Amino acid sequence: MAPSEEKRDGDAGAVLRVVELSGGVAAKVCGRLLAGLGHDVLLCEPPGGDPLRTRAPLDGHGVGLTFSSLDADKRSVVLDLDSADGRAALHHLLERADVLITDLGPTRARALGLTAAEIRRAWPGLVAVSVTAAGLDDPRSDHPGDSLLAEAHGGLASMIGEPDRAPLSLGGEQAAHAAAFAGFLGGMLALRRRAHAATGDVVDVALCDVAAYIDWKSDIETHVAATAPTRTGATAGQWRIVRAADGWVGVIFQPAQWDLLVELAGGAAPAPSDDPERGWALIERWAARLPKRTVYERAQALGLAVGFSADLGDLLGDPQYEARGFFRGPRRDGRTIAPVGPPARAAGLPWRSGPPPEPGDGAQAAGAPVPAPRGSSGEGEAPLAGVTVLDLGTITAGAATGRLLADYGATVIKVESASHPDPFRQWPVAGSPPAEGTLSPMFESNNAGKLGVVLDLKTETGRAELYRLAARADVVIENFTVGVTRRLGADFETLRAVNPRLVYLSLSSQGQDGPESGRRSYGSTLDLLSGLASVTGYLDGGPMWSSAEVNYPDQVASLFGAGLVAYCLERDVRGVHLDVSQRELISWTLADRIAEHTCTGALPAPTGNRRPGATPHDVYPCAGEGRWVAIACHTQAERDALAALVAPEELAERSEKWWWAHEGRVDELIGAWTRARSRAECLDALAGAGVASAPVLTASERGREPRFSERRVFLGDGATRRKGFPLTLHGHTPPDPAPAPGLGEHQETVLAGPSLTSGNPSS
Repeated sequence: MAPSEEKRDGDAGAVLRVVELSGGVAAKVCGRLLAGLGHDVLLCEPPGGDPLRTRAPLDGHGVGLTFSSLDADKRSVVLDLDSADGRAALHHLLERADVLITDLGPTRARALGLTAAEIRRAWPGLVAVSVTAAGLDDPRSDHPGDSLLAEAHGGLASMIGEPDRAPLSLGGEQAAHAAAFAGFLGGMLALRRRAHAATGDVVDVALCDVAAYIDWKSDIETHVAATAPTRTGATAGQWRIVRAADGWVGVIFQPAQWDLLVELAGGAAPAPSDDPERGWALIERWAARLPKRTVYERAQALGLAVGFSADLGDLLGDPQYEARGFFRGPRRDGRTIAPVGPPARAAGLPWRSGPPPEPGDGAQAAGAPVPAPRGSSGEGEAPLAGVTVLDLGTITAGAATGRLLADYGATVIKVESASHPDPFRQWPVAGSPPAEGTLSPMFESNNAGKLGVVLDLKTETGRAELYRLAARADVVIENFTVGVTRRLGADFETLRAVNPRLVYLSLSSQGQDGPESGRRSYGSTLDLLSGLASVTGYLDGGPMWSSAEVNYPDQVASLFGAGLVAYCLERDVRGVHLDVSQRELISWTLADRIAEHTCTGALPAPTGNRRPGATPHDVYPCAGEGRWVAIACHTQAERDALAALVAPEELAERSEKWWWAHEGRVDELIGAWTRARSRAECLDALAGAGVASAPVLTASERGREPRFSERRVFLGDGATRRKGFPLTLHGHTPPDPAPAPGLGEHQETVLAGPSLTSGNPSS
């Protein structure tokens, strides 16, 4: 998907000039996506180099593995932004740039003249993507964008882990990666507006907003069913993670498959459904005698969506990853393996992988300036106005991608079968199906703003109607089990013959090819197979998934899928099949942990809420039932301030090395301090001392937080509640979407007219 070097500067598809001012993971991932797609990303490092260059774990050359994973394919320039010369050099670069990626907090942005208003005034043609902890103007963004704090504040952490234990952050830096995907989407939307309206924009992404957006199902349940959803864990409930002979497996099934599952486990007769624990005891004994992959293979052969917990070592030899060429470089021969391959594959459009930049190797970066705005500002024009999307997606991943495209102006036509409509139409909330004649609020959230038609693709008439629509469309989205679209005559090759310029997005569990491409899965299955569950969990426990209540892989795949479609539309990449494996996408977020294993031989395991680069870094109980506060100290100054607050007699004047060596004792001292205070008192004291912290909100508490309604992360109230938007564009405010369509509601309107949009569908 690399852009053509032959295209003229400023044309769609030309190499983008990207300036990156990043200190944290989220902005670096956003830049990494563009660098991997072949664009010129210039990393601006301070004197002495980016701190991640030397943050452990290190490779054999002394380079931090997080840095080498996230900054590959970029160039580097050293700028002292505290000097007049450094700021002048940055301004010179921005005059010639298409995109600025930044994670500057408001205080630093003001000092550098890089607030949203100043950027739009000084460089009106520039697209600036800001990915911060809590938003461009929030003082909490003066602290680094930390995934634990974001997942706590956004309510996601309250859904992860065992119900009787502490809330958990997902393994790695998941909120940061999800926010980067939202930033990538926002950047492409802003570039498309620039092409049509001749003006740049500022994209504002907050990690805590994205974490809340991912947990939208909990918000719906809280407001519609008046329940208080919380974490369900993995040791009890409908689905469970149980031991195998060599690891762990997730037992995932539909209620109607229970008897089949028990029979697979060797039951002489199906266990009574009113005595599930007897069945679970049988399943646990059976699984404990077999290798985890054997359990997986046998269950999948019967159509059960069981998954095994792949550790990061398992991924390197995984037959599906081998077949799809997911990893780059040599295998287990003692040499370093380049961290990880592409999160998306498209024939003939490779994802490049390369070494991290040397300090200062981009000092002579130059190029023609971005054209100044011409004519009308076009402030109100939707970025995807004139684009037509055929949405064959169901449940979450595909349907949520279509919703995102509709949010930003695309005409999205939801195509369903009258006999087998999207199951989300009648999806229960808190165990209760929707009232007769109404739609499930789950369906409403993923399908608001779309048009609805029904086509029977098993008939020639239905397929003919689909082809007529495809001939006028720009994009097709599908997330069927591999093979279904071919049987229905709706596969890429068939539709490309109808319309050679289609952008065709497949969001499947494991990709369109490979020996396991047809396997059944849910989000929890992919938590396990991707390796994410193997690094999520408590220090003393086994793997943990995001659970059926969150289904993290589905949510993040929709953000990435929408960004990839917007990229193709903006860059004029047409006639392409975007093959996104949700499993690979989640593994890609663990690139630095995989690199750690290949370089050191160490096998990453659950670390609770502790992470490299920050200590203390955990959640602590406060006075009151179920009240927790998250704390993340990235600097010695924060640790010193925390020491003075909670236990000066024992923590004052301790070195950073001491803090790392005594994390257990530090946690005890902090926990004693937080337990003696309400959460509000803890947060006030921590903020006053300058220590980065966040409340661990439940879904009901999050619903009362003004920021999430003010920033439109969620829309409406009561029965009309639905998820909103994961990002803010300063130059365009999308309207609240229209209600989701009834089954076939727009049949006559869509099928009768020769034109589906006010613009040119193939523009």
